[in-house]
Amino acid sequence: MRHLLLPLALLPLFATAQELLPPDPLRNGLDSTLAPFYHGVASGDPEADRVIIWTRVTTDEDLVQVNWRVALDTAMLQVVAEGTTTTDAARDHTVRVDVTGLQPFTFHYYEFELDGVRSIRGRTRTLPVGTGVDSLRFAVVSCSNYAHGYFNAYSRITARNDVFAVIHLGDYIYEYGNGEYGNARALDPAYEVLTLNDYRMRHSYYKLDPDLMRLHQQYPFFSVWDDHETANNSWSGGAGNHSASEGDWFARKDAGIRAYAEWMPLRLPDPQDTLRIYRRFDFGDLLTLHMLDTRLIGREEQGGANTAPERTLLGVPQYEWLTTGMSASNGRWQVLGQQVMMAPLRAFGVPVNDDQWDGYPAERQRIYDHVITNSIRNMVVLTGDIHTSWGNDLPRSGYVASTGANSAGVEFVTTSITSTSFNLPIGSGLITLLNDHVKYVDLTQRGYLIFDVNQQRDQGDWYYVNTVTQPSTAETFGTARQSLDQSRRLTTASGPSVAAPGMIGVQAPLAPRPQLTTAQGEEAPAHDLLLVGAYPNPFLDHVDLQYFARGGRPMHVQLWDATGRLIHQEHLGTPVRGLHEYRLHAPGLKQATYLLRITDGERTLSTRVLKVMQ
Repeated sequence: MRHLLLPLALLPLFATAQELLPPDPLRNGLDSTLAPFYHGVASGDPEADRVIIWTRVTTDEDLVQVNWRVALDTAMLQVVAEGTTTTDAARDHTVRVDVTGLQPFTFHYYEFELDGVRSIRGRTRTLPVGTGVDSLRFAVVSCSNYAHGYFNAYSRITARNDVFAVIHLGDYIYEYGNGEYGNARALDPAYEVLTLNDYRMRHSYYKLDPDLMRLHQQYPFFSVWDDHETANNSWSGGAGNHSASEGDWFARKDAGIRAYAEWMPLRLPDPQDTLRIYRRFDFGDLLTLHMLDTRLIGREEQGGANTAPERTLLGVPQYEWLTTGMSASNGRWQVLGQQVMMAPLRAFGVPVNDDQWDGYPAERQRIYDHVITNSIRNMVVLTGDIHTSWGNDLPRSGYVASTGANSAGVEFVTTSITSTSFNLPIGSGLITLLNDHVKYVDLTQRGYLIFDVNQQRDQGDWYYVNTVTQPSTAETFGTARQSLDQSRRLTTASGPSVAAPGMIGVQAPLAPRPQLTTAQGEEAPAHDLLLVGAYPNPFLDHVDLQYFARGGRPMHVQLWDATGRLIHQEHLGTPVRGLHEYRLHAPGLKQATYLLRITDGERTLSTRVLKVMQ
């Protein structure tokens, strides 16, 4: 997102890269009982008869076969689908299966297995069909910057156990290095991510966070990227946080997109076009969810005064897909899951942030006109990006704040999971005075939004955690706003929404798997020393290692050739217990397959890497 009138380098909340970061639990321990599925499991993009299930295998083999199964019970006795798939180093050993033939509106449980060792079990749910779908609710989240603190909001959503799914509106990861944007927790890799291998390592690090891992385990995700999955203030042809010295933008953009496709549980509408991420989900006659991309596909560069009618945020193909889909939908509510605030925000007549829809007013107006002309009675926009909470009417010409007349729809903006708020040029009181379509705003708190929908109304409930600087289970209810069917305006709700009984399900076990054995019946070893990844492979002149050290032991990394000869070795020092990255430089080697070993003198781990020529 654009940092609201303040240049990135001038924000006082930024620490220097040399500032000491406090210890982090992930860097001091890793759940070895999860091996080889250290990153847990996840599901996403459910349909009435199918769902994506996902995991990642930590292995020293290039190609592995992974078994999967789906059942109707947590004990995995009522198996309804199962199979075998393969993964390899080319996809970073991630596993994604589109499971079909499932029952609609049903809880399903799933697990993976490699060489007799099973993953933790996940829970997911398929979509409802037909008429009479009475009520659904979702957790809406955005902006989870690891460096700004702990994912307490993710933990609170998991504990609720009363939502259908999580709608993640982007900034799932952040690209910055240590101290560049937040200093509550250290990052891996420690530097700003630029290449495919960097983005893979950053995704890997996020997925190891226990709060995020448990959230993925319990709920399916509907997700879309924003800017930080590539670089801050990105657009189709560049980014604010990308310079010529950092290489070609399109190579970096492709790297971020590819890593996102590998590491997220989503179904690409066109597997040959990983850039096209906009897609649609129908929940019977209750709602249609349109997940949009307002970042990388059709966005023209943020331009301030450049408001020409042809300027686009969505791009023509996505705009036509959206408007056609809303008109054809049988859902009572047309819900847009997207990144940047649609409602205008002005200070004394001037737009505050041209990174939002205010920078693309003609296209916004065309969407409003389409909604009114085609009698689309309930357009609801779900938004993230700006680390603050907002409840807005979407005003057209002649809008009347007291009655909501001439509003095109309503908008709920969720605050950030951790990312810090910004210094706006005006406070909340002046915001509502100068922007009478803004019905709620909170500029300081972190948390999440519960979006609850039934046939009579939709409602947004804002919940806030008390801190992100340390793990905590404390949260508070902020406020609630609702929109009655066909009203196209927000009013204050009487209190937080209450989940219908059908939203409550049996959670997948939070404890590790009840059985951890190899195919031979032996107890699986606990790997205190762990080589999480080696990037790239094949490599030209260097390999980036992501490894977990036991701490207090001198460590080395070595390359051995096919004859068993040690040809290269580097000393890693005596790293503290935790997750680390290291770049092994190995220029001048001939093209061949080498055995890479990492050792602390007591234990040694190995993987094969291929050296190729330029």
